[in-house]
Amino acid sequence: MTTEPASVENLRVLHHSEDFIVLDKHWDIRIDSKMWYEKLTVQAQLQHHFPDLADPSTYYGFRFCHQLDFSTSGALCVALNKAAAGQAYRCFKDRTVTKAYLSLVRGTVEETTQSIHFSIGKNCTEGKKHMMCIEGSEGCENPKLSQTELTVLEYGLYDGDPVTKVLLQPLTVHVLFTFYLLSLSGRTHQLRVHCSAIGHPIVGDFTYSLGTDNSPYRMMLHAHLLHIPLEPDPLLVTAGDPFVATVDPKWLPQRSLRTLTAAVEALLEKTGKQNNGVAEIEEKEMKLKEDERTEESEEQRRICRQWLSEWAGD
Repeated sequence: MTTEPASVENLRVLHHSEDFIVLDKHWDIRIDSKMWYEKLTVQAQLQHHFPDLADPSTYYGFRFCHQLDFSTSGALCVALNKAAAGQAYRCFKDRTVTKAYLSLVRGTVEETTQSIHFSIGKNCTEGKKHMMCIEGSEGCENPKLSQTELTVLEYGLYDGDPVTKVLLQPLTVHVLFTFYLLSLSGRTHQLRVHCSAIGHPIVGDFTYSLGTDNSPYRMMLHAHLLHIPLEPDPLLVTAGDPFVATVDPKWLPQRSLRTLTAAVEALLEKTGKQNNGVAEIEEKEMKLKEDERTEESEEQRRICRQWLSEWAGD
């Protein structure tokens, strides 16, 4: 890990198997681009390091399973064949993938574990159409339920200003028949918008600080954990912690509340219980629907028998 800008040569591989490569994406680099002037992308890095794995039948040469923002670093999964891509796609589509991010946020976060609930929509205000916003703010269009779990890891200073290191898990809220379900995914820019909404914007987030937080060398948001429940072997990868004093001496930790390892273990345990709960709810709902269909079919059979008996009587 380094504070040096990205280059084609600088590609860190976290996992490499027959079906998948998981990369530690550099900050400030796009995953792919068809713009002639954008030569430096993750796609170009993969072409440089793994030319034999490129598939010319795909639009970008590689099957990226998900996205990370330009400014965000961390775990990025690439499928190496159609079957693997299909399996990963189903996990992302069903929102069973677990992701957790490390971040430095401005100020001292007093509530050490919290759930942040703000519906998020597109910002239609002129000059801000590239941004998202929370429900109730000016120009917010089509807001959707969103939830972020925040866990404080450390308090400290960044370049002399108070900051907090946190672990963030993006969730979305869906209504399944009569139940509310939490899905292991998030909205566009969800973490950035939610942190800003509670008064603790991410350090170096130029966009959601409206251009004022421009002194850090990068936005301090890193995709640390990626868990894809593939069958028969789930994929679990962590992408380290770039927010340490040995990498960036401007970060000065002062008080630790919990280790990153302990926080991740607790998150995975909680997620496992949530998944079990979701499965139970879905099973109950399917049973209710089946019962409704059974009742309907019995009623239809009763009417049919009545009609037949009347017809026979005639």
